[in-house]
Amino acid sequence: MSVLPPRPKGPPITSLRAFEAAARLGGFTRAADELCVTPGAVAQQVKALEAWCGVDLFERHAQGVRLSRVGVEVLPSLSAAFDAMGEAVSVLRRATAPGRVHISALPAVAQLWLSPRLPAIRAALADVEISVTALEAPPNLAREPFDLSVFYGEGDGRLIARDEIFPVCAPEVARQLQSIEDLANVPCLADAVWTQDWETWLSGCATQVPLPAPVRGPVYSLYALAVEEAVNGAGVLIGHSALVARHLESGALVAPFSRRVTLPRGLVLGVRGGEMSPPLTALVNLLISESRL
Repeated sequence: MSVLPPRPKGPPITSLRAFEAAARLGGFTRAADELCVTPGAVAQQVKALEAWCGVDLFERHAQGVRLSRVGVEVLPSLSAAFDAMGEAVSVLRRATAPGRVHISALPAVAQLWLSPRLPAIRAALADVEISVTALEAPPNLAREPFDLSVFYGEGDGRLIARDEIFPVCAPEVARQLQSIEDLANVPCLADAVWTQDWETWLSGCATQVPLPAPVRGPVYSLYALAVEEAVNGAGVLIGHSALVARHLESGALVAPFSRRVTLPRGLVLGVRGGEMSPPLTALVNLLISESRL
Protein backbone atom coordinates (compact mmCIF):
# COMPACT_ATOMS: atom_id res chain seq x y z
CA MET A 1 0.00 0.00 0.00
CA SER A 2 1.54 3.26 -1.12
CA VAL A 3 1.84 6.13 1.32
CA LEU A 4 1.77 9.72 0.15
CA PRO A 5 3.98 11.81 2.41
CA PRO A 6 2.52 15.19 3.37
CA ARG A 7 3.78 18.12 1.38
CA PRO A 8 5.63 20.74 3.42
CA LYS A 9 3.63 23.93 3.85
CA GLY A 10 5.02 27.23 2.70
CA PRO A 11 4.59 30.48 4.62
CA PRO A 12 1.21 32.26 4.34
CA ILE A 13 1.21 34.82 1.54
CA THR A 14 -0.23 37.39 3.96
CA SER A 15 2.89 37.04 6.11
CA LEU A 16 5.14 37.42 3.07
CA ARG A 17 3.21 40.51 1.97
CA ALA A 18 3.38 42.07 5.45
CA PHE A 19 7.13 41.49 5.70
CA GLU A 20 7.80 42.82 2.19
CA ALA A 21 5.79 45.99 2.81
CA ALA A 22 7.40 46.63 6.19
CA ALA A 23 10.89 46.00 4.82
CA ARG A 24 10.38 48.14 1.71
CA LEU A 25 8.74 51.04 3.56
CA GLY A 26 10.96 50.92 6.63
CA GLY A 27 8.51 50.09 9.40
CA PHE A 28 5.31 48.43 10.53
CA THR A 29 3.24 51.62 10.66
CA ARG A 30 3.87 52.57 7.03
CA ALA A 31 3.25 48.99 5.96
CA ALA A 32 -0.04 49.03 7.88
CA ASP A 33 -1.11 52.18 6.04
CA GLU A 34 -0.38 50.59 2.66
CA LEU A 35 -2.06 47.29 3.52
CA CYS A 36 -5.04 48.95 5.29
CA VAL A 37 -4.49 47.01 8.53
CA THR A 38 -3.14 47.90 11.97
CA PRO A 39 0.58 48.00 12.82
CA GLY A 40 -0.10 45.22 15.32
CA ALA A 41 -1.48 43.02 12.55
CA VAL A 42 1.66 43.61 10.47
CA ALA A 43 3.88 42.79 13.45
CA GLN A 44 1.92 39.59 14.07
CA GLN A 45 2.26 38.47 10.45
CA VAL A 46 5.99 39.19 10.48
CA LYS A 47 6.39 37.16 13.68
CA ALA A 48 4.53 34.26 12.04
CA LEU A 49 6.93 34.39 9.09
CA GLU A 50 9.94 34.52 11.41
CA ALA A 51 8.58 31.49 13.29
CA TRP A 52 8.18 29.62 10.01
CA CYS A 53 11.73 30.30 8.80
CA GLY A 54 13.36 30.16 12.23
CA VAL A 55 15.29 33.43 12.01
CA ASP A 56 14.67 37.08 12.82
CA LEU A 57 13.95 39.15 9.73
CA PHE A 58 13.98 42.40 11.71
CA GLU A 59 16.11 43.64 14.55
CA ARG A 60 13.88 45.27 17.16
CA HIS A 61 15.12 48.48 18.81
CA ALA A 62 13.55 51.11 21.05
CA GLN A 63 13.54 53.51 18.09
CA GLY A 64 11.89 51.01 15.76
CA VAL A 65 12.86 48.06 13.60
CA ARG A 66 15.73 47.46 11.21
CA LEU A 67 16.18 44.68 8.67
CA SER A 68 18.40 41.81 9.74
CA ARG A 69 21.02 40.35 7.41
CA VAL A 70 18.57 37.69 6.23
CA GLY A 71 15.85 40.30 5.75
CA VAL A 72 18.14 42.41 3.57
CA GLU A 73 19.03 39.34 1.51
CA VAL A 74 15.46 38.21 0.76
CA LEU A 75 13.76 41.59 0.26
CA PRO A 76 14.75 42.14 -3.41
CA SER A 77 13.42 38.74 -4.47
CA LEU A 78 10.14 39.20 -2.61
CA SER A 79 9.64 42.72 -3.99
CA ALA A 80 10.26 41.49 -7.52
CA ALA A 81 7.82 38.62 -6.96
CA PHE A 82 5.02 40.89 -5.74
CA ASP A 83 5.70 43.36 -8.57
CA ALA A 84 5.44 40.49 -11.04
CA MET A 85 2.19 39.33 -9.42
CA GLY A 86 0.82 42.87 -9.68
CA GLU A 87 1.70 43.00 -13.38
CA ALA A 88 0.06 39.61 -13.93
CA VAL A 89 -3.14 40.89 -12.30
CA SER A 90 -2.98 43.99 -14.52
CA VAL A 91 -2.68 41.79 -17.61
CA LEU A 92 -5.71 39.82 -16.42
CA ARG A 93 -7.70 43.01 -15.86
CA ARG A 94 -6.80 44.34 -19.30
CA ALA A 95 -7.79 41.06 -20.92
CA THR A 96 -11.14 40.79 -19.16
CA ALA A 97 -12.08 44.50 -19.21
CA PRO A 98 -10.07 46.25 -21.97
CA GLY A 99 -12.36 49.29 -21.99
CA ARG A 100 -12.07 50.11 -18.29
CA VAL A 101 -9.73 52.65 -16.73
CA HIS A 102 -9.47 53.14 -12.96
CA ILE A 103 -8.08 56.45 -11.68
CA SER A 104 -6.96 57.20 -8.13
CA ALA A 105 -6.68 60.82 -7.01
CA LEU A 106 -6.34 62.98 -3.93
CA PRO A 107 -9.90 63.87 -2.78
CA ALA A 108 -9.43 67.57 -3.54
CA VAL A 109 -7.99 66.75 -6.96
CA ALA A 110 -10.80 64.30 -7.71
CA GLN A 111 -13.46 66.85 -6.78
CA LEU A 112 -11.99 70.12 -8.05
CA TRP A 113 -9.65 69.19 -10.93
CA LEU A 114 -10.72 65.82 -12.31
CA SER A 115 -14.49 65.88 -11.88
CA PRO A 116 -15.07 69.03 -14.01
CA ARG A 117 -13.08 67.38 -16.82
CA LEU A 118 -14.97 64.08 -16.83
CA PRO A 119 -17.89 65.19 -19.06
CA ALA A 120 -15.50 66.19 -21.86
CA ILE A 121 -13.46 63.00 -21.34
CA ARG A 122 -16.58 60.83 -21.54
CA ALA A 123 -17.65 62.62 -24.72
CA ALA A 124 -14.22 62.09 -26.30
CA LEU A 125 -13.91 58.47 -25.11
CA ALA A 126 -17.48 57.22 -25.30
CA ASP A 127 -16.47 53.55 -25.24
CA VAL A 128 -14.28 53.85 -22.15
CA GLU A 129 -15.61 53.12 -18.65
CA ILE A 130 -13.85 55.42 -16.19
CA SER A 131 -13.87 54.83 -12.44
CA VAL A 132 -12.43 57.25 -9.88
CA THR A 133 -11.34 56.45 -6.33
CA ALA A 134 -10.33 59.19 -3.89
CA LEU A 135 -7.32 58.31 -1.72
CA GLU A 136 -5.29 60.30 0.77
CA ALA A 137 -1.95 58.92 -0.47
CA PRO A 138 -0.74 57.77 -3.90
CA PRO A 139 -1.18 54.03 -4.46
CA ASN A 140 1.54 51.64 -5.57
CA LEU A 141 0.56 51.37 -9.23
CA ALA A 142 2.65 48.22 -9.60
CA ARG A 143 0.55 46.45 -6.98
CA GLU A 144 -2.86 48.09 -6.64
CA PRO A 145 -5.74 47.93 -9.17
CA PHE A 146 -5.34 51.44 -10.57
CA ASP A 147 -4.25 52.52 -14.02
CA LEU A 148 -3.60 56.19 -13.28
CA SER A 149 -2.97 58.39 -10.26
CA VAL A 150 -3.24 62.17 -9.91
CA PHE A 151 -1.61 63.52 -6.74
CA TYR A 152 0.54 66.40 -5.59
CA GLY A 153 4.15 65.37 -5.21
CA GLU A 154 7.71 65.51 -6.46
CA GLY A 155 8.07 61.85 -7.43
CA ASP A 156 7.84 59.80 -10.58
CA GLY A 157 5.25 60.72 -13.17
CA ARG A 158 4.34 63.50 -15.55
CA LEU A 159 4.12 67.00 -14.05
CA ILE A 160 0.88 68.45 -15.38
CA ALA A 161 0.55 71.57 -13.21
CA ARG A 162 2.84 73.48 -10.90
CA ASP A 163 1.45 74.18 -7.44
CA GLU A 164 1.11 77.93 -6.95
CA ILE A 165 -0.60 79.14 -3.80
CA PHE A 166 -2.22 82.51 -3.11
CA PRO A 167 -5.24 83.86 -1.18
CA VAL A 168 -8.65 83.63 -2.83
CA CYS A 169 -12.07 84.78 -1.70
CA ALA A 170 -15.48 85.86 -2.91
CA PRO A 171 -15.60 89.32 -4.55
CA GLU A 172 -17.54 90.82 -1.63
CA VAL A 173 -14.84 89.70 0.82
CA ALA A 174 -12.09 91.03 -1.46
CA ARG A 175 -13.54 94.53 -1.16
CA GLN A 176 -12.53 94.47 2.53
CA LEU A 177 -8.88 93.75 1.69
CA GLN A 178 -6.86 96.79 0.72
CA SER A 179 -3.58 95.43 2.08
CA ILE A 180 -2.15 92.25 3.57
CA GLU A 181 -2.63 93.68 7.07
CA ASP A 182 -6.41 93.55 6.48
CA LEU A 183 -6.24 89.74 6.68
CA ALA A 184 -6.24 90.14 10.45
CA ASN A 185 -9.81 91.46 10.22
CA VAL A 186 -11.41 88.64 8.21
CA PRO A 187 -11.72 84.87 8.76
CA CYS A 188 -8.82 83.01 7.16
CA LEU A 189 -10.00 79.55 6.18
CA ALA A 190 -7.65 76.59 6.41
CA ASP A 191 -7.40 72.98 5.30
CA ALA A 192 -6.68 70.35 7.97
CA VAL A 193 -4.02 68.67 5.82
CA TRP A 194 -2.32 71.63 4.18
CA THR A 195 -1.89 73.34 7.53
CA GLN A 196 1.20 75.35 6.51
CA ASP A 197 -0.39 77.10 3.53
CA TRP A 198 -0.91 80.47 5.22
CA GLU A 199 2.52 80.48 6.83
CA THR A 200 4.16 79.50 3.54
CA TRP A 201 2.41 82.23 1.58
CA LEU A 202 3.02 84.94 4.18
CA SER A 203 6.70 84.03 4.47
CA GLY A 204 6.99 84.30 0.69
CA CYS A 205 5.54 87.80 0.51
CA ALA A 206 8.13 90.25 -0.73
CA THR A 207 7.04 92.87 1.79
CA GLN A 208 7.38 90.47 4.74
CA VAL A 209 4.58 92.37 6.48
CA PRO A 210 4.05 91.18 10.08
CA LEU A 211 0.36 90.98 10.87
CA PRO A 212 -0.87 92.54 14.10
CA ALA A 213 -2.51 89.18 14.92
CA PRO A 214 -2.03 85.67 13.51
CA VAL A 215 -4.37 84.65 10.71
CA ARG A 216 -7.14 82.50 12.10
CA GLY A 217 -10.46 81.06 11.10
CA PRO A 218 -12.39 77.83 10.50
CA VAL A 219 -10.53 74.63 9.60
CA TYR A 220 -12.01 72.08 7.17
CA SER A 221 -11.11 68.42 6.77
CA LEU A 222 -11.96 68.56 3.05
CA TYR A 223 -10.24 71.14 0.88
CA ALA A 224 -13.17 71.10 -1.56
CA LEU A 225 -15.47 72.12 1.29
CA ALA A 226 -13.13 74.96 2.21
CA VAL A 227 -13.25 76.15 -1.41
CA GLU A 228 -17.06 76.08 -1.38
CA GLU A 229 -17.10 78.09 1.85
CA ALA A 230 -14.75 80.61 0.29
CA VAL A 231 -17.17 80.90 -2.65
CA ASN A 232 -20.00 81.37 -0.13
CA GLY A 233 -18.19 84.34 1.41
CA ALA A 234 -17.05 82.67 4.65
CA GLY A 235 -13.55 84.11 4.44
CA VAL A 236 -10.21 83.98 2.64
CA LEU A 237 -8.57 80.68 1.71
CA ILE A 238 -5.15 79.85 0.33
CA GLY A 239 -5.94 78.63 -3.16
CA HIS A 240 -3.96 76.02 -5.05
CA SER A 241 -3.85 77.21 -8.64
CA ALA A 242 -4.98 73.99 -10.34
CA LEU A 243 -7.83 73.50 -7.87
CA VAL A 244 -9.31 77.00 -7.93
CA ALA A 245 -8.67 77.86 -11.60
CA ARG A 246 -12.26 77.29 -12.72
CA HIS A 247 -13.69 79.36 -9.87
CA LEU A 248 -11.31 82.18 -10.79
CA GLU A 249 -12.31 81.94 -14.45
CA SER A 250 -16.00 82.11 -13.55
CA GLY A 251 -15.50 85.02 -11.14
CA ALA A 252 -16.87 83.07 -8.15
CA LEU A 253 -13.46 83.62 -6.54
CA VAL A 254 -10.93 86.38 -6.98
CA ALA A 255 -7.31 86.79 -5.90
CA PRO A 256 -7.13 89.97 -3.77
CA PHE A 257 -3.32 90.09 -3.82
CA SER A 258 -0.95 89.60 -6.73
CA ARG A 259 1.71 87.66 -4.80
CA ARG A 260 1.92 83.93 -5.61
CA VAL A 261 4.28 81.36 -4.11
CA THR A 262 5.33 78.34 -6.18
CA LEU A 263 5.81 75.19 -4.14
CA PRO A 264 8.47 72.59 -5.04
CA ARG A 265 5.79 69.96 -5.64
CA GLY A 266 3.24 69.87 -8.42
CA LEU A 267 0.25 67.95 -9.73
CA VAL A 268 1.72 64.68 -11.00
CA LEU A 269 0.11 62.14 -13.32
CA GLY A 270 1.28 58.60 -12.57
CA VAL A 271 0.72 55.78 -15.06
CA ARG A 272 0.79 52.06 -14.39
CA GLY A 273 3.81 50.34 -15.90
CA GLY A 274 3.69 47.75 -18.65
CA GLU A 275 1.84 47.82 -21.93
CA MET A 276 -0.89 50.46 -22.09
CA SER A 277 -4.23 49.69 -23.70
CA PRO A 278 -5.55 52.07 -26.39
CA PRO A 279 -8.22 53.51 -24.03
CA LEU A 280 -5.61 54.18 -21.35
CA THR A 281 -3.28 55.80 -23.88
CA ALA A 282 -6.09 58.04 -25.12
CA LEU A 283 -7.03 59.08 -21.59
CA VAL A 284 -3.42 59.84 -20.65
CA ASN A 285 -3.07 62.03 -23.74
CA LEU A 286 -6.26 63.90 -22.86
CA LEU A 287 -5.10 64.58 -19.31
CA ILE A 288 -1.66 65.69 -20.49
CA SER A 289 -3.35 68.09 -22.91
CA GLU A 290 -4.82 69.78 -19.81
CA SER A 291 -1.31 70.60 -18.58
CA ARG A 292 -0.95 74.19 -17.42
CA LEU A 293 2.85 74.29 -17.69
